[in-house]
Amino acid sequence: ISDQKPLGCWSVKHGQVLTCPVVCNFETHEYIAVHDDKVLRIWKNEDINLDKAFKATLSADVHRIHSLPQGGPLVLFKGGGVRTLDVLLEAPQQEIENVLSDEAIRWSGAFMESQQPVVVFATEKDGDFFVYVQKPKLDSLHKYRLEPQESSEPLSFTAYLKNQTVTLLCLYSNDSVYQVLIPLQQDAEEEEQILPKSLLLNLSVSESVLKGTSLVVLDKDHVAVLGSLAAPDKEPRECLTIWNTKFQTLQTSKELPLGTSGQLWCYEEKFFLTHGKVLTVIMYKCETSSLAAAVGKLKDSQAPGVSSFVNWDTLEADELVVSFQSQESVALKAESRMNLRSRRSSIAKVQPENFSVGQLLLSLKDAPTNVLEKELKQLMSKAQTPDLQAAIGSVVTALTNRCKTNPRYYPQSFLLQIVETRDLSYSLCPDLMAIALEKKDFYLVQICLQRFPDIPEEMTYACLKAFLSISDACLRATDVDLDSVICYIDVEFNNKEVKTEIVENGFSAELDEDMCDTKIPRETLDSRSDGESCPISPQRAALLNDVLHSAYTETFLLPHLKNLPAQQAILFLRYLYYLYVKCSEKVNTTLPGVRSPTINQIMDWMCLLLDAHFTVMVILPEARGLLSKLHKFVRAQVRFYSELNKIEGSLRELQRLNHLRDSQTYSIEVLEII
Repeated sequence: ISDQKPLGCWSVKHGQVLTCPVVCNFETHEYIAVHDDKVLRIWKNEDINLDKAFKATLSADVHRIHSLPQGGPLVLFKGGGVRTLDVLLEAPQQEIENVLSDEAIRWSGAFMESQQPVVVFATEKDGDFFVYVQKPKLDSLHKYRLEPQESSEPLSFTAYLKNQTVTLLCLYSNDSVYQVLIPLQQDAEEEEQILPKSLLLNLSVSESVLKGTSLVVLDKDHVAVLGSLAAPDKEPRECLTIWNTKFQTLQTSKELPLGTSGQLWCYEEKFFLTHGKVLTVIMYKCETSSLAAAVGKLKDSQAPGVSSFVNWDTLEADELVVSFQSQESVALKAESRMNLRSRRSSIAKVQPENFSVGQLLLSLKDAPTNVLEKELKQLMSKAQTPDLQAAIGSVVTALTNRCKTNPRYYPQSFLLQIVETRDLSYSLCPDLMAIALEKKDFYLVQICLQRFPDIPEEMTYACLKAFLSISDACLRATDVDLDSVICYIDVEFNNKEVKTEIVENGFSAELDEDMCDTKIPRETLDSRSDGESCPISPQRAALLNDVLHSAYTETFLLPHLKNLPAQQAILFLRYLYYLYVKCSEKVNTTLPGVRSPTINQIMDWMCLLLDAHFTVMVILPEARGLLSKLHKFVRAQVRFYSELNKIEGSLRELQRLNHLRDSQTYSIEVLEII
């Protein structure tokens, strides 16, 4: 979602229909789907053609598949039967019991309790609602009837499990949320019970009423409701709301003017919903429930409407004052701005605590360098401001502006201290990395690459180009963090006499030459790095490693990458090839060290580079040998992993057979792998 690009796409044949949501098997890292109600499909991320994926036709219609991180997938059938995926795959055509009598499943959920999976689902028949609790591994099933509500019916369900009790929350059409408690410890012979419900929340504020359509539970004191907020004499507005159930208050709300589908999902403190024609992801965080928080009176709470992030590119000098005086009255703002210029002559006597951050920065605009740094350090030492992060960003902006106006000024140690000790982002100080590149302060650039989460692709490319073009002599005189390379890079990277016979995951330098039809002159092959020694210095490698870790979107990075000079592109590809070979030497394909590149990052950048420069590299003689070796190595890797997959399938079958057979006596078994 962060990169706005598809990672994989699979589709069924024309005429077939996916009939339940696709889930991931956390144990095997496989996807599971059902089409046409009964046909089960299982595939891995690298599989392309879904029609060739594993297929099993079941004997009954599937309602939903639930995947538990520690319990494996559970298949809920429309008739109310539940099977674990492992049991189902042993005999796909096994008979599935029908425990429902003309009832339709309206909602279902799965939980883990005492290492046992529990499936809870709600059904409807002729206006009556029922709840089933089933433990498939213990062959336990309990049925309950929901206490009826006059002139109202449930629209949405959500639940959570705690202390062997299922808490079921029901959103009713009378704009209320009810709570139902279902204990898991029940006698097996008990007859159908009626579950009493208690009113948890009324979805009304003043004269406005929320007509909810979807409900999710966030924690024991908060729920989120998606719906339409209706007020007298006003058009209904679709909103996402968070409610405090403990104090019966509306905690926050967000309008959704483009409309929604009425569905809401929640995962890892993020809401997922469709807004118009796009998928919208909204981050949230629930504070500890207290009366002060419920009424908005927490002392450290931020004033409503005040953002901790400011776009400094859009602010003029005088506007900075307004941005940082969010907690002062308008009259005080105007007075401060009128008196500002008259006080600039007495900069050294300024007391920062009597100024807003914006005022202080304006007053220091023309101050001497020593006064500027002294006042800014004092400002950063006072952490009581609610806009601290934005204030620190403005401090860095003030320093970079001084660097622009005075080319001789560059407070390297001060800037480095700020970046290393504060949680900054690129958007808070957009000129910092450009200034550091201009000053060839590669250590500061490296730290920014490691710490900034929002570096744009244009700046990532600028760093890459600078790292590839700088001379080795200049790099040797530069302080660079080598933690990402020190554990795997060849120290004597120019020593060609050191040879080690290594077979990397099925690849050997002695492979037959007929693996590639292209004829490459021997001197061309010998003149280039063969993957056993690093083609660049450790300092350059460490800098490039941090580029490999940078987040990017391929669509935005590729146009910049096409402007990389051919010789630099070849050098970068040689280093990527070296990393690829190094990764393949390890059983787990992971390089040692801190922040070392992963195999996925290496392959992604290699593909990007080849997409941007493939035509040029095919033409250049010095690149053809490298491409030939890369082709051979990748081809050998594909063949090797293909054989590994076959072995994995055989081993998995052996493990399954061992689980089925529990031999109580000592025995020797001879197994033949066909």
